[in-house]
Amino acid sequence: MTQGTFLPQQPPPGPRPPGPVRPTAPHASEATRLLCAGSYLDDTYRDAVIEELYVHEERIVAPSLGFDAARVLAHALRARRLELGWAAAILLLWIVSLPVTGYLTAMFMTPVLLLTIAGRVRGTGERPPWYRRATALFLRWYGRLFLLYVLLTFYAVAREDYDSLENVGDLSLLLLIPREALYEILAESGRGQAWAALAFPLLGAAVVALQRGQFARALSGELSRTRFPDAASDPAERAESGRFQRLRDSIRVEQHAPLVMYRAADPFCGAGTPYDPWSLSVELRPRGDLGTRKAQPLDNREVLNRIVPLLEALREPAAGRTAQAAAAVRDRLRELEIDECVFLPVDGLPSRRHAPYAPEMFEQHRARAVEEGGETRRHFLRVRVGGWGEEVVTTVYVRVHTQGGMLMLEVAPHVLRPVRPLFRNADRLAHQYLHNSLFGKAVWALSHTPGSAGQAVVTLWRGAAFLWRLATGGYGVALPDGPAVSVRELGSDDDASLFQEMDHSRYLKSIQDRVANGVRQALRDAGWQTDEFEQKIINVSNGGVFIESAQGAIGIGANNTITNKAPISGGDSGNG
Repeated sequence: MTQGTFLPQQPPPGPRPPGPVRPTAPHASEATRLLCAGSYLDDTYRDAVIEELYVHEERIVAPSLGFDAARVLAHALRARRLELGWAAAILLLWIVSLPVTGYLTAMFMTPVLLLTIAGRVRGTGERPPWYRRATALFLRWYGRLFLLYVLLTFYAVAREDYDSLENVGDLSLLLLIPREALYEILAESGRGQAWAALAFPLLGAAVVALQRGQFARALSGELSRTRFPDAASDPAERAESGRFQRLRDSIRVEQHAPLVMYRAADPFCGAGTPYDPWSLSVELRPRGDLGTRKAQPLDNREVLNRIVPLLEALREPAAGRTAQAAAAVRDRLRELEIDECVFLPVDGLPSRRHAPYAPEMFEQHRARAVEEGGETRRHFLRVRVGGWGEEVVTTVYVRVHTQGGMLMLEVAPHVLRPVRPLFRNADRLAHQYLHNSLFGKAVWALSHTPGSAGQAVVTLWRGAAFLWRLATGGYGVALPDGPAVSVRELGSDDDASLFQEMDHSRYLKSIQDRVANGVRQALRDAGWQTDEFEQKIINVSNGGVFIESAQGAIGIGANNTITNKAPISGGDSGNG
């Protein structure tokens, strides 16, 4: 039997126009799906999402490039509600077990506490310091031995095997447990209570298994690749909380708006990690071959108008292809997005709802900001490519300003790296658990039962602290603020695969080359010299350092190419 080739996550075949391709809607992107899944897998991430988007309702959301922050918040709140419900059930089981077992289950509290502390000491990092790992290892094994000691004791009492009880009591000396305290507890207990205490871990394991099963079904159900694009059927979106619905509507207005309300400390919050930003300035000198003509005045809008068509041309498949061959091209540059955005400081805004997001208000800001070159209100051309299901997002902000016979070009590339490996493995983890054998599920549940009680207490404590902050924080009447963090950046990994790095580098170089060509073309068509700009752009855009006072160009660093030509007197050294 011949096995066919499997091509994952590809759009269905069919004719596609050679022009721009509409990207996946943000609410249905792979990045959104994985971030939603992450809220079920990582309680620290979930709490950070809720703190930023739900508790601090005075904060305007950071730009959501390629994903939907409102849907991530919806699943974070749903995951917390589910976890609070299961935590309450586990804690209630403990409370009921105390009088039923004659308070024998109180002896489980010590190993449970030790195992909970061990997890907190080790932390959530992949490679914590050795002293944290060593301390956590000691606490974990001491807690396990303590738990084994408690179970053997209960078993001996249930069978009224007092010889075995003496032998188990010898184990207490090794664990440094006072034997007298044990006997005081056991003296008032009967066989039935001992058997009930032995059955208690099985009941706890059943609750833990049910909780894990519900989370796994959520990951393989509404968060699966096939069902997730249908937001209308998503149970998390149907939450009836008035506060959530109000914040969801605000987030969806703000997150993809061309107007960016920013906090002064981090104006590019949400765009990712800065990636070698650079700028240069050149003197505007008329070309010598103009004759009686004069060089035309060059404003910022004219330069941008030259850049945009060149960037738009990146969407086109290679020249000379047939229509059928062009339709088969899947390069992400076909989905390249170009827009203009205006950055405004949030300071001075009377309330969040007064932010000028209306289209006519934005147009007023854009018309004034494009030429003014202000310090706080800034106009940028924003160029974005979302690759790998919006997991690798390359965004380049371009700002052009002409002032005093000088042209300044600022280019600020940013990259959003893939989501965390734990989030990317959500499908694998859910499938592995749901398709495991009953014995495997039982072993998993029993191994996680000792730590479930401590985790339940922590979860309920966090829930109470969350409600307290909502009630006493006064965030609803606070002055508006810019985003403190981006939920997309919080869910990003520090690394990317070599393929992803290669793609990002290709996108960035393509965009930067087209920006440079657009500025150069605008200079030449207006009658200004381009030789100085060409010389600087070769060095600066490729990571070199240009020193204007030196005789010739000097490149510092690896992989620099230096081209130094003597300028033609009064003329233009380059062709169009």
